[in-house]
Amino acid sequence: MLEVKHLNAFYGEAQVLFDVSFSVPSGSLVLIHGLNGAGKSTLMKSIIGLMPNVQGHISWQGQVLMNLPPYQRSEFGLGYVPEDRRIFTALTVRQNLEIAVPKGKMRNTPQKVSVNVQDILDLFPALAGMLERPAAQMSGGEQQMLALARTLMTQAKMLLLDEPCEGIAPVLVQSISNALARLKQEGYTLLIAEQNRTLNPLADQILNLAGGALSSPEASLALSGHQ
Repeated sequence: MLEVKHLNAFYGEAQVLFDVSFSVPSGSLVLIHGLNGAGKSTLMKSIIGLMPNVQGHISWQGQVLMNLPPYQRSEFGLGYVPEDRRIFTALTVRQNLEIAVPKGKMRNTPQKVSVNVQDILDLFPALAGMLERPAAQMSGGEQQMLALARTLMTQAKMLLLDEPCEGIAPVLVQSISNALARLKQEGYTLLIAEQNRTLNPLADQILNLAGGALSSPEASLALSGHQ
């Protein structure tokens, strides 16, 4: 389980997140809804360790993450796909995937590598014909699939995804949605920020972020059974 308690985040003297508290049970998919500027990306960066000034408590599977650098949070099984994807455009699709494989042993992970390139191609069949293509020659939606696939190659078990379906072709949105549904079924834990509500049918819980605060965390819409 991911636990976030009384989280406050700052850019310099400007506070961006205000006393944010919520939890993401293992194996569930939780959505963070909010308009542009609501603080969704800041929340994701705070959890993965990319914000310069964060106060509060963050833990994953009982491991306290506060004060750990991003690479150590990754070693504990967290993976992050930012809104701008940040793939290596000069490398091929295959190289983007292979470069993400951990070189050392993951913490709290029994097997060194459990997700390989073939697993990725099973999840995203569209990438099979692109393995030797430079990532710069992919469409935005294809790059989004690659960014998600690359994060899975880090052996992450908790995925933090920032607007994974924003601004891409509907057919690729469906492919990504199907992949996320499969990952949830396989036991991955997912926290996803989005404003277009595309993934609502997959959600176990929906939280609403506005002005850097959860509007009504106790009244968040629980969708167990997709009601």
